[in-house]
Amino acid sequence: MADDVKAAARVEPVLDGRGLRIGVAASRFNDHVTVRLLDGVRRGLAGTGVEADDVTEVWVPGAFELPVAANGLIRSGRIDAVVCVGCVIRGETFHFELVAGGCASGIQQVAATTGFPVLFGVVTVDTLDQALARSEPAGGHNVGEEAALGAVEMARLLQGLRPA
Repeated sequence: MADDVKAAARVEPVLDGRGLRIGVAASRFNDHVTVRLLDGVRRGLAGTGVEADDVTEVWVPGAFELPVAANGLIRSGRIDAVVCVGCVIRGETFHFELVAGGCASGIQQVAATTGFPVLFGVVTVDTLDQALARSEPAGGHNVGEEAALGAVEMARLLQGLRPA
């Protein structure tokens, strides 16, 4: 049994994005971080072969609105997966918990109810320094880039599960 688990852990994801159409929903709030995440998404998608013309980007006011945008992208019929990027930084009130939790559960609900990959590229942090550390430029840690790779992997996985 342990060998089966080890073998499963070594399976490499399919990261061939050629021909995939990806939607990206980005939050304007904290856009000094979100733009860095979006750059990571673009870098990740390009690295897998997704053409720039096959990427649809939309902007929303804040992270709380990302699930609605993701649902709209899916309903357009023009995409294979969605990446949501945003940044929620803890403040002095309970607002952080409401926005971060609502965003996360909303994105999960859209994915579960539509059956489409909807990736969570939203940083939810205590400080701006933490947000910047999770949205580094090329070569560094970037949650947007990680979400882009996840979108390609999940789109290919689901394509492989479709009946012939």
